[in-house]
Amino acid sequence: MMKRKFLVISFFHFFIATAVAQVGEYRNDLAIGVNGGYVMSNVAFVTKVPQSQLGGITGGITARYTCEKYFSSICAVTAELNYAQIGWNESILDKNDQPVPLHTDPTQNLAYKRKMTYVQVPLLARLGWGRERNGFQAFIHLGPQIGFFVNDKSESNFDVHQPEFNPSSSTYQYANLRSSHVVAQDTMAVENKFDYGIAVGAGLEFSNRHFGHFMIEGRYYYGLGNIYGNTKRDYFSRSNFGNIVIKCTYLFDIIRTKNSKIK
Repeated sequence: MMKRKFLVISFFHFFIATAVAQVGEYRNDLAIGVNGGYVMSNVAFVTKVPQSQLGGITGGITARYTCEKYFSSICAVTAELNYAQIGWNESILDKNDQPVPLHTDPTQNLAYKRKMTYVQVPLLARLGWGRERNGFQAFIHLGPQIGFFVNDKSESNFDVHQPEFNPSSSTYQYANLRSSHVVAQDTMAVENKFDYGIAVGAGLEFSNRHFGHFMIEGRYYYGLGNIYGNTKRDYFSRSNFGNIVIKCTYLFDIIRTKNSKIK
């Protein structure tokens, strides 16, 4: 836990240094806009829960402040306020690694997913290489991200509250058929509503002096927090998010450095 806090604090120090250091060509550019995309997420449970990526949408507002150009690198800080649908999609398999069929309808397989809504706030250091005003620029992002849980909704085609088959009542449940008997997560409410971690991304930007900045980016987020308690008394020792994001962003300039040499 101390190592995680140290990483986050170190990144914040790095952003502050990036924003205030002026050892290259001065810039004072501010651009704001919107972003939107698709996010694929899962939760790294320990004890392990077999799962596949859960697809959802993400979108929000973006602000970028460009402070300098150091040699060929364009240095900036990007902040976002995003809505995101994340969670996990369980892979319910039998001991032969085959999907478990639904007892009432063998043409369907058992399915369970948890969709969770978060407000996410990434604060990212940005380095770019290429054109600033007219043309293409490659860039990378790196920095901390925090998130706030809003609500969640589970979807399943079986009763998650009765994990065993009961012959006397003819109720048919599925925990005894699954290769993984870890099912507590299906009924547990989110305990830790604050999330934090590290985001890293890379992308390509096209800029036009008159129409603004258009970007496409791939990003990965690794959560350092857990959605459930992780003490010795708790069920899971780890339950952190992993998100893969593909997003597009449009920005328009609010403040732009007056320098005819900037291309």
